[in-house]
Amino acid sequence: MERVVALGHKVLPRGWRDFGLQLVIWFGFYFSYLAVRHLTDRDPAKAVVNGLKVISFEQHFSHHLFELTVERVADSSSLLLTAAAWTYWNSEFTVIGLALLWVYLRRHERFTRFRNTILLANLIGLIGFVVMPTAPPWMFPGHGFVDGVNHSSALLQTLANPYAAMPSLHSADALIVGFFLVSTSRTKWAKALWALWPLWVWFCVIATANHYVADVLAGIGVAVVALLTTSQARRVFERVRAAGPAIANLL
Repeated sequence: MERVVALGHKVLPRGWRDFGLQLVIWFGFYFSYLAVRHLTDRDPAKAVVNGLKVISFEQHFSHHLFELTVERVADSSSLLLTAAAWTYWNSEFTVIGLALLWVYLRRHERFTRFRNTILLANLIGLIGFVVMPTAPPWMFPGHGFVDGVNHSSALLQTLANPYAAMPSLHSADALIVGFFLVSTSRTKWAKALWALWPLWVWFCVIATANHYVADVLAGIGVAVVALLTTSQARRVFERVRAAGPAIANLL
């Protein structure tokens, strides 16, 4: 037991207690998020109508569905399509989880804002799912969309909300991960890799027919709002903390 405690003090920035607290915060939010999100898939007809509205909106401005072009590019190579599908399945939980862990262990001073930005973006996204449940492109094969991943598994149908296309949280979270990993990486090649990460994820979610271009743009907007909000919140907190002694002297 003493060795475990000593290991925690050596490896973990604030010991086991803080690390356990972070796990409780993350998994508590995640399971609460899943529970609430399942309440948003009660009206599939509305989601289908909203999906058709997005398709009509894009066709009105471009007279062509850009998503179909991206799908054809991915379909031209089995390796590219497999990589796109793998990215879709792993970019949300595997990559985010590992990124959070790395920043917590190696760049701890940036962790709190990183975590809060991810949580805020997902909260905003959840509101979007409630306000505008949207069926994804793969549900509309009549428009030429081809499902690039397997949505038929029982586990996926149990855990996932199929009508949560708008906004694309894959796109939002990829931008947030890219932002923080670029700012915390110390080598040029790592910075370049993480700078390209959001672009790759945006390509993958469109190529696998899981999101429309409009979803991706909305997801980018969500990420920007979350980043700006946590930045301002941190500045306000630092000002209040700096003014603490002065305020105390006035009381």
